[in-house]
Amino acid sequence: MIPRYSRPDMVAIWSPETRFRIWFEIEAHATTALADLGVVPKSAAETIWEKGANAHFDVERIDEIERTTKHDVIAFLTHVAEIVGPEARFLHQGMTSSDVLDTCLAVQLARASDLLLADIDKLLAAIKKRAKEHKYTITIGRSHGIHAEPTTFGIKLAEAYAEFDRNRARLVAARAEIATCAISGAIGTFANIDPKVEAYVADKLGLTVEPISTQVIPRDRHAMFFATLGVIASSIERIATEIRHLQRTEVLEAEEFFSPGQKGSSAMPHKRNPVLSENLTGLARLVRGMVTPALENVALWHERDISHSSVERMIAPDATVTLDFALQRLTGLIDNLLVYPENMKRNLDLLGGLHNSQRVLLALTQAGMSREESYAAVQRNAMQVWQAKGDRAGLFAALLKADPEVAARLTPADIDAMFDDFYHLKHVDALFERVFGPEL
Repeated sequence: MIPRYSRPDMVAIWSPETRFRIWFEIEAHATTALADLGVVPKSAAETIWEKGANAHFDVERIDEIERTTKHDVIAFLTHVAEIVGPEARFLHQGMTSSDVLDTCLAVQLARASDLLLADIDKLLAAIKKRAKEHKYTITIGRSHGIHAEPTTFGIKLAEAYAEFDRNRARLVAARAEIATCAISGAIGTFANIDPKVEAYVADKLGLTVEPISTQVIPRDRHAMFFATLGVIASSIERIATEIRHLQRTEVLEAEEFFSPGQKGSSAMPHKRNPVLSENLTGLARLVRGMVTPALENVALWHERDISHSSVERMIAPDATVTLDFALQRLTGLIDNLLVYPENMKRNLDLLGGLHNSQRVLLALTQAGMSREESYAAVQRNAMQVWQAKGDRAGLFAALLKADPEVAARLTPADIDAMFDDFYHLKHVDALFERVFGPEL
C-alpha cells in the first residue's frame, strides 16, 4: 500500500488501531460468553468491557512488548492487562491465537468487501448512464483488432455492465464465504472452550460459525476470496484495454478526459495519453498477482502452520486497497469519458462497406448459390476493396453489381438494400432489456 493508490476508508480497516480494537472485541465477547456459562466471573467480564471498551491501545507499547515476546497476540494481551488489571487473567480462556487472528481477518475482509461492493455499485451506475447515452451510437465492431460488423458503443458498455454485475454477485458470494468465526481452541476440537462461545462471538461480530476448523479457518475460503478479487481486476483491465485501443490516434473513438492544465508528456506538449487506463492495467496486474499466493496457502501442514500468515498480512490489505482505488478510478474514467461518434462513423466507413459482407454472403446462398461459391464471390470483391487506394466509398457495392455471378442472383436494388448499417442494430433494444430490464 502506498498513499498514491490508497483511499482512507479502506486503509483504516487495515490499520493497527483497527486490528487491535477487533482483537479486543473478540476477546471481550468470548469472556462474556464464558461468564454466561459460569466459567469466569461475570464481574470480570463486566470490568473488561468497562475498562477496555473505550481504551486507547498503544501500538508502540504493543510493539515494544512484542520485541521481547516475539508473539503479537501475547504482546496485545499483556498490554490489555496493563489497562484492565487483574481481571485480564480471564481473557483468552481456552482460546488459541488463531481464534483471534482468523476471526479478526474475517471481520476485516467482510468490511473490505462492503466497501468494494459499494464501489461496484457506483461503477455500475456510471456504466448504465453512459450506456443509455450511447445506446444507438453506431460503431464498428472488431475481432482480432480488424473491422468486423457494426455494433453500438452502448452495447459495448452494456457488456461491461453485465460483466460487473456478475462480479458483484461473485463478491457477495465471496464475502459470505470468508465471513466465518472460529473460537475452537488449539487444534479446533473445543477441548477447553464451549462451542457456544464461538456462536456468541460470531453473532456479535456479524459472522457465521465455521462448521469445522483445525487450528485455523480453512484457507480454501481465503483462496476463493482473493481469486474473486483477481477476476474483478481482470474485468477492470478488459475495459481499460478497450479504452486504450479506442484512444489510439489512428482510431480516436473515445478518449480519457484531459483536464485544463494537464500535461501528457514532459518532452512533447501535444500528447494526450491514456494514463488512467494504463494505470488501471498495472493495478489489475498487482491484484491478480496476489491470487497465486492465496491458492498456495490452502495446503498447510497438518492442523496448522504459519506459512500463510506472512502472505495474508501483505495481500489482504494490498489487494483490497488496490482494488478499491482501481474501481473508484474506473468509475471516474467512465463518468468523464469523451466519446466521438463522428470518428466512429468515419472508421465505420473506412473500408467502403465491407462490414456488410456477411449479408451479401447469406443473400447469395438464399438465392440458390452454394455457400462455397457465395463465399468465393464475396471474398474476391472484398479483397479488391481491401487493396484499393484512396476513397473506397461505394466501391464494394459497385464491384458486387459488376460481378456476373453476383448479378445473376441479386439485383442492384437487392445489393443496395444490404448496405443499410442500421440493419445491424435491430436487436439493440432486446439486448438492453436483457441487461438492464425494460426501463432502458
